[in-house]
Amino acid sequence: MEKIHFDQLEETLYHETLPNGLDVYILPKQGFSKTFVTFTTKYGSIDRSFVPLGEEEAITVPDGIAHFLEHKMFEKEDGDVFQKFSEYGASANAFTSFTRTAYLFSATNHIEQSTNTLLDFVQQPYFTEQTVNKEKGIIGQEIQMYDDQPDWRVYFGSIENLYEQHPVKIDIAGTVESIDGITAEHLYTCYNTFYHPSNMLLFAIGNVDPEQMMETIRTNQANKTFAEPQPIERIVVDEPKEAAVSNRVLHMDVQKPKAYVSFKAREVSLQGIAMMKHELAIELALDLMYGRSSDFYEEVYQKGWIDESYSYDFSLEEGFGFAMVGSDTAHPVELQEGVKRVMNDAAKELPFTQEDLDRVKRRKIGFTLRALNSLEFIANQFTRYKFNDMNLFDIVPVIEQLTIADVERAMTSITGESQQSTFTIEPLQKEAKA
Repeated sequence: MEKIHFDQLEETLYHETLPNGLDVYILPKQGFSKTFVTFTTKYGSIDRSFVPLGEEEAITVPDGIAHFLEHKMFEKEDGDVFQKFSEYGASANAFTSFTRTAYLFSATNHIEQSTNTLLDFVQQPYFTEQTVNKEKGIIGQEIQMYDDQPDWRVYFGSIENLYEQHPVKIDIAGTVESIDGITAEHLYTCYNTFYHPSNMLLFAIGNVDPEQMMETIRTNQANKTFAEPQPIERIVVDEPKEAAVSNRVLHMDVQKPKAYVSFKAREVSLQGIAMMKHELAIELALDLMYGRSSDFYEEVYQKGWIDESYSYDFSLEEGFGFAMVGSDTAHPVELQEGVKRVMNDAAKELPFTQEDLDRVKRRKIGFTLRALNSLEFIANQFTRYKFNDMNLFDIVPVIEQLTIADVERAMTSITGESQQSTFTIEPLQKEAKA
C-alpha cells in the first residue's frame, strides 16, 4: 500500500490498485467520528456513444441512461439496498453528473459491513424489463418536476445555448421520451462497459484504520470474478468553438426574470496539474471581475439589477467547459450587457493587477483550507479531481504559484465574443402581451 504525504496539509493518503484494476484511496482523519465511503465509476450522462465491451461497432444509447442505471442499482431481487444500510446505521445515497456516477454512505460504526454492502450491491446488477418499465414512470415524474423549476431550466438552457453537438447540452436525466426507450439490455450493456473495477475508484475518509479498511476491500474483491480490463472507447464529437445560439428567451411562471450570460471554453483538452492551474486561474479571474468586491458587483448592486440570487461559476471537464454569470433581475437586458462588457474589456486588458490577484489568492486558499476540514467536501470532490489526473490536495500549492501571466493565458479560453450566449426566463404575462 502506497503512502502519499502532503506536508503542507499534514495529511497522509493511502493508495492501492487491486489486481482487478480498482483504485482504492483511504484518508484517515483524526478527531472525526463519521466515515464517508464513495464508490464511483467514470461514467456520466455525456457517455451516450461508445463501443460496448467485447464488440467492435459503436452504439448510441438513450439519453439519461446513466442516471436511470444509478436508480436501478438500488433495487435487487431480494429487496431494497437502502434497508440493508439502515440496519447498520448508515445513510446511503448516489448521484449522477455529466462525467461520473457515485454511490456512497456515511456512518459512525459498522463501517466494514457497510463497505461490503456498498461494494456488493454496485457489483451485482439486477435488471428486468418489468422493473425497468416501473422505473420509467418514477424518473419521468422527476424529469417533469425539474422541467418546472426555473433555476434548473435557466442553467441547462444556458448550456444548451453553448453546445451544438456535445451531449453536455442534454439534461442529465434525459427526457420523458428518451427514457421510454431504455431496456434492461441497454442497462446491462452500459453496466458491463463502464462498471468494471478498472474504470472505478473507491475512496474512504474519516474515522477509519487504513490497513483494516484496505484488507476489507481486498478480501471483498478477491472473492469476485471480473472480465479482463479493456480500454473503453468513447465516441468524441466534433464540437465548434463558438456558441451554438447567441440568445434565447423562455417564458415560465416566475415573478421576476432570470437573466444569465454563459461563456463557452475553448481550452478543454487539459489534464493533471495543467488543468488544475487553468481552472483555478479562471476562477480567480471571475472572482476579481464579478465577485462581491468587484467594481461590476458594486455597480449592478447599486442600480438594483441583481438580488441575493446573483451567482457566477466556472465548470471544466475533459471535452467541455463553461462560465456563467446571472441573477434574478427586473433589468435582464441591462444586466446581460453589463456582464458581457466586463468580459469583452478583459479580452483587451485584464482589469486587475498582480496585487489584486494575490489578494483573492489568499482568500481562495483560506476557503480551500476550511473546505478541506469537511469530510463531505473531500468525499464529493476527491474522485472528480482524480478522474482528471489531479489531486485535490494540490490545490493550495497550485494557487500559491499562480501569476498574472497564468491568468492572462487562461482567460483567452473564454473571452471570445463568439463564445458568448444569453438565456433569459421571462414571466408568462410578458408572453401574453407580445
